Amino acid sequence: MTIRAEHEIHTRRRGRNLGIGLMLGGFVILVMALTYVKITNIDFSDLPGGAVQTEESM
Repeated sequence: MTIRAEHEIHTRRRGRNLGIGLMLGGFVILVMALTYVKITNIDFSDLPGGAVQTEESM
């Protein structure tokens, strides 16, 4: 049995699948980061330049 060279279409598919996989991985990381930020209660009003909520603005 001889070793055959890979066809051009398989090379294209591999590149496309790699691109889609990286995009999907980036999206998953983005969703995880947003979820982490959402569930951790960070009080941004303590930071310099943060918006301070007063009784009148409620």
